[in-house]
Amino acid sequence: MSERQRATSDLQRAKILLVDDRAANLVALEAILGSLNQTLVRAGSGEDALRALLHDDFALILLDAQMPGMDGFETATRIKARERTKDVPIIFLTANDFDTHLAYRGYATGAADFLAKPFDPWLLRAKVQVFVDLWHASRKLSTQADLLRRSLDERRASVPGRVDVDVVADLRARLTGVEEAVADLDGGADMGPGSDARRRLGQRIDDLRQALDTLG
Repeated sequence: MSERQRATSDLQRAKILLVDDRAANLVALEAILGSLNQTLVRAGSGEDALRALLHDDFALILLDAQMPGMDGFETATRIKARERTKDVPIIFLTANDFDTHLAYRGYATGAADFLAKPFDPWLLRAKVQVFVDLWHASRKLSTQADLLRRSLDERRASVPGRVDVDVVADLRARLTGVEEAVADLDGGADMGPGSDARRRLGQRIDDLRQALDTLG
């Protein structure tokens, strides 16, 4: 594979941030999630996670709730306080004796889900796959939105005040494809992992659809 092909392949992969103070737990997560063929990034502490989020965009964060120093709750609170990272889904990783009160605290910080150690590998992969699929759908939608803006700008520059009907029809067809892909994710359910991300993505689709409708 050439360097260009490798770079393109990397751009098409979702980045998943794995946060745990124990290296053995990070190795286990990598072994479980490796078959998803996404980019897995390690962080050994909350501070490491916050630094990683300064430089890269992530589709999902798997965050150990009980770490020394800055624990998972404080880390999540800081992540959600940043404009750039406030919408990144977080799945908390917890011990089996995790207290219900702490679960409420986790949801209050914006957690999407909880998983208790030791994990069921199939369940973990299934939950992560939902968020990866949503990330890919969101990127596809962003691409269509950029295409809409470029097409309209080019058309208006060549013929002021006129929008090409064929361009709008093509973009409508592309948007329908994104809508169908989102509807297929997790059966389009309103509950379960990724429900908040699905709602945000659905709102973006609706906004783009309305923009297209105003163009005729």
